[in-house]
Amino acid sequence: MHATLPLLEVTDFPPIRRESLETLQVNLGYRCNQSCLHCHVNAGPNRKEEMSGETIAQVVAYLRTSGVKTLDITGGAPELNPRFRHLVSEAHRLGLRVIDRSNLTILEEPGFEDLAEFLAAHGVEIAASLPCYLQENVDRQRGAGVYGKSIRALQRLNVLGYGKPGTCLALNLVYNPGGPSLPPAQDALERDYRRELSDRFGIVFNNLLTLANMPIERFGSTLISKGQFHDYMQLLKQAHCDKNLSTVMCRSLISVDWRGYVYDCDFNQILGLPIALRGKNKIHIGDLAGQDIANNPIAIADHCYGCTAGQGSSCGGALN
Repeated sequence: MHATLPLLEVTDFPPIRRESLETLQVNLGYRCNQSCLHCHVNAGPNRKEEMSGETIAQVVAYLRTSGVKTLDITGGAPELNPRFRHLVSEAHRLGLRVIDRSNLTILEEPGFEDLAEFLAAHGVEIAASLPCYLQENVDRQRGAGVYGKSIRALQRLNVLGYGKPGTCLALNLVYNPGGPSLPPAQDALERDYRRELSDRFGIVFNNLLTLANMPIERFGSTLISKGQFHDYMQLLKQAHCDKNLSTVMCRSLISVDWRGYVYDCDFNQILGLPIALRGKNKIHIGDLAGQDIANNPIAIADHCYGCTAGQGSSCGGALN
């Protein structure tokens, strides 16, 4: 796999600083039951990295004292970590908003038959990857049969109340382009998703979140192999929008990798660009308690243009 950091380190991206911390995003490991081209963590069935019980205990301890309002759980397929339910239960007990970034197909894996009911019982918000409402496009990007499994999972979640008014069970779908292009306008695409999924399958959901593909790891390596890396970076830079700088996710979020080390975002995590704190090269979640990171400078490189291009892109979808 081609390394992308050497192509990103020299940057003219504008310097930015943190605001108050609202979200702790925790990566429970890189193991996944799928291997998707766009995956910026290079997750797959053969990955072994997995957050330990000791580190999860340190995460919970930080949640208790930090004032963080949201726990955003990701992977890989985060549900494959055997301590996933313990973390969710502890965060629910603390009254936090909990987000599970799910690939949907995990709900059909052996041993996960009751996962949907567990998520509903704990009021977990689901951010579900569905890169298109058409079968051909989904299966091409994520593998044969993924579309059918995803549709059945969404229907099952709807039965439990997810995506329906008055249930407080949020179901958001996540779109990303199939190649080196920017996402279309989020509002218009959301209308298409609602129409097609409702007409075809009776599926409802709350919101569609559009994300740009990051030129790192598997996707970035593919761009290099195809001679498209430079062109894609030019596309991102030419579409840069200054007003997105005020709402990029790294201003109010920190990312914790499976070993417990802290980063400004999960893209920096994968690139190995740790959060800078009083001269320390690397800081662990177990050592973060009591540290004031407000107004801290954020580590940047050229991939940051992926968050400010066009409508902007963050874990919460378009920024404008």
